[in-house]
Amino acid sequence: MDATTPGLLAPDVLDRADVRAALIEHDFAAVFTLIKKWGGLSQNRIASACRLTPGKVSTIISGTQRVTSFDVVCRIADGLRIPGSLLGLVPRPWEGEHNPSAHDQPDAPGDRPDAGEIPWRPDATVDLAIHLTRSDLVMDRRALTRALAGTAVTGAALLDSLEGWLVPTATVPGQRRPGRLGMGEVEELETTARAFRQWDYQYGGGLRRKAVLGQLAEVSGALDDHQAPAVADRLYRVMAQLAGTAATMAWDSGLHGRAQDYYRLALRAAHAGGDVVFGANVLAGMARQMLYRDRPHDALQLIHLAQEGARDVIGPRVRAMLHTREAWAYAAQGRIAGFHRATAKAAEDLADAGTDGDEPYWIAYFDEAELAGVTGGRFLDLARTDPRRHAVQAADHIRTALASRGAEAGRSHALDRIGLAECQFLAGDIHAAAAETALAVQAARGTQSGRVRAQLGQLYPYTVGHGASRPVREARDSIRDLLSS
Repeated sequence: MDATTPGLLAPDVLDRADVRAALIEHDFAAVFTLIKKWGGLSQNRIASACRLTPGKVSTIISGTQRVTSFDVVCRIADGLRIPGSLLGLVPRPWEGEHNPSAHDQPDAPGDRPDAGEIPWRPDATVDLAIHLTRSDLVMDRRALTRALAGTAVTGAALLDSLEGWLVPTATVPGQRRPGRLGMGEVEELETTARAFRQWDYQYGGGLRRKAVLGQLAEVSGALDDHQAPAVADRLYRVMAQLAGTAATMAWDSGLHGRAQDYYRLALRAAHAGGDVVFGANVLAGMARQMLYRDRPHDALQLIHLAQEGARDVIGPRVRAMLHTREAWAYAAQGRIAGFHRATAKAAEDLADAGTDGDEPYWIAYFDEAELAGVTGGRFLDLARTDPRRHAVQAADHIRTALASRGAEAGRSHALDRIGLAECQFLAGDIHAAAAETALAVQAARGTQSGRVRAQLGQLYPYTVGHGASRPVREARDSIRDLLSS
């Protein structure tokens, strides 16, 4: 192999420990420098092979610019004929079956592709899904630490990357391997996606996250083949639902950056499958994540994007859910009038929702109990700064939710219990607060949700400073025992 040929490297270059270490870490300043030194390629030849400008290569080598785009990483791999395994990618199309480099190096599972720079094309969505699932399924302790440290993208960097959702789906340029998946197999996949979603809604946590990722990888592989158009559309919809579940499970496990990766994949998959309504639901999930991250402006922009893109097709129940997220953002911004207006719209829309199954199954959870619980939670947000004005209203709404949905609601039930306990503390009823805290801890033990534990952690400070009260001491000890387990 001629090392001076653009796009090709001699095997001994790729076998060097320093080159492989730089590739695994995606340190392309070191990669390009070492390739120049040991591979005999000039900056211009590297640029030509990778479809980059010489100036871009120069800034990468100098360290003034980093490669963060998934598309650029793929272009480097293909241009320089670097096996995908060395960069944490799936095997590249040009790799032979007996390429030794494809089997003797571990992936770099913690890397996050820049979804904002990936084209809104179905084939690009499949590539993104394959990369995410492959890296997560082999995630080791080091990669998990890196993923836990990853933060969600916010502001213009997030919002601009989602504008493609409003644009019609692009045509796939060419076909892949032939596939013959039938509707029966697709229906089985849809049933599995539904079961995983129900598990996550009820229990939370990441106990089945790997199973969801495994199923998502299977769907991605099926879409990597050329399926019949009707089959492909439904497969993209399954991918969207599985990715949405993977997002909430990652979030519940504390992987906030990874959760956002899967939310963005879910939105792209919904876009590719023409499922505008589920796309709006994904944006609502992303908005909720922003609200938990104290980014109400971003959340409001995401909700408006969902409302704009799905205005003509969403039913009253989905519309009501979007209004509650809008109300949440207004409450977080201290816009009380906007909060009340959006909450009233949610109630009106929910009153118009029927029970004839016209809306998707995944929105069936949003009923009067859910509206009461969400509204009570927002009044609780307001009560933290003005308890006299809002604590009683918060408690009334949360009690309504608890009366309508029992412990079988799992995570939602536990969050309601924790919220009601906090309401009692804010209202100054210490004995009632201690009793509610005991019930909240009991409910929390039945879930694996990181969000539930986080909310309990926020409840703990209320139990401090009441040393003379035995029930409060016992409540404090029960929270501490659970959080330390």
